Amino acid sequence: MFATILIILVVIIAAMLIYAATRPNDFVVTRSASIKAPAETIFPLINDFRRWPEWSPYEKLDPGMRRTLSGAESGKGAAYAWEGNSKAGKGRMEITNSVPSSLVSLKLDFEKPFRANNSVDFTLSPSGEGTTVTWAMRGARPFIAKLMGLFMNFDTLVGKDFEAGLGNLKRLTER
Repeated sequence: MFATILIILVVIIAAMLIYAATRPNDFVVTRSASIKAPAETIFPLINDFRRWPEWSPYEKLDPGMRRTLSGAESGKGAAYAWEGNSKAGKGRMEITNSVPSSLVSLKLDFEKPFRANNSVDFTLSPSGEGTTVTWAMRGARPFIAKLMGLFMNFDTLVGKDFEAGLGNLKRLTER
């Protein structure tokens, strides 16, 4: 009886490991929002890390978070490092490309609670009465992330934060 249970358990674990290994090696999380404001009004909030506390949901994870700004004041070369509690973690991001009123690209490096190197794009496109803002993050999905993905949905987890941030941008800029 014990041997049968053990064999079944080993087969289930092996199947989970094999299935996780077949998952994609990369991920992308994307959310968009239509904002009734011109891109010229929204863009400075994204392109300047000093403005992120006004809208980014990640800024509220730890009221005591240490922030360090370096490089350019805004746009390409501006950098933002943070270190906070277990929710905020530790990391650094730098603007790698900035096209006025249309694109802000970031290199995003996490150190804690886990190491990860991702790229982030904020794309602003004219649309109807305003602007469609798209927030996208891309990166590699190592095996441990694939395995964790069997039990939690990374797109939903991160996507809700992106939706909150885009909602904050909407509230700040629509009149």
